Amino acid sequence: MFIQIIQGRCRDAEQVHRLTDEWRETMGPRAEGWLGGTYGITDDGEFVAVVRFESREAAARNSTRPEQGEWFDRMRQCFDGDVVFHDCDDAVMFLDGGSDDAGFVQVVQGRVSDPTAFRRFMEQPMDVLHEQRPEIIGGTIAMEPDGWFTETVAFRSEDEARAGEVKQMPEDARREWEEQMAAMTDLRYLDLHSPWFASSMRSGMGTGMGSGTGTAP
Repeated sequence: MFIQIIQGRCRDAEQVHRLTDEWRETMGPRAEGWLGGTYGITDDGEFVAVVRFESREAAARNSTRPEQGEWFDRMRQCFDGDVVFHDCDDAVMFLDGGSDDAGFVQVVQGRVSDPTAFRRFMEQPMDVLHEQRPEIIGGTIAMEPDGWFTETVAFRSEDEARAGEVKQMPEDARREWEEQMAAMTDLRYLDLHSPWFASSMRSGMGTGMGSGTGTAP
């Protein structure tokens, strides 16, 4: 699986939302390998999109479509400054991966000192997390070779997410998680209070957008 993260300072939230809906309805069905997307805008106006494709090659083929370029030209006008893209071939899902019914999504970005160890940790069974934090539906982890990562966590609701933050985990699980947190730096937490989603017929879960040339929303 290939994940691309798109971020930028948004100055027209309504138009961004309309354009992502337009892409899903008119171009998404013909986008080879597109699986889905999770989108949102933070309180301070930062747009975040997390896009899943079956492969980097499928995403690249989509970016060459003329209609894709025209669409992205319109999307770019909704931003102040540059739109930043992160392409991640190293991507995994955890728990149920996510859901188009999620009421709140938190995006966590930062850097890990040992990407291989972090991936192993995220791929292990998460029965304890599921039992202790049932409000967490699931999410994705996308990493670049230098350890920079973006994690999306889908929650049933923001109220449940905030209540769950203060719960005490069992000692072993807490210690293991604290060890992983100690290996992270430059952490940022981006709260998407009103996320929206798009899903392909090929995907059972909505989390996806495009390439440096505007691959897809």
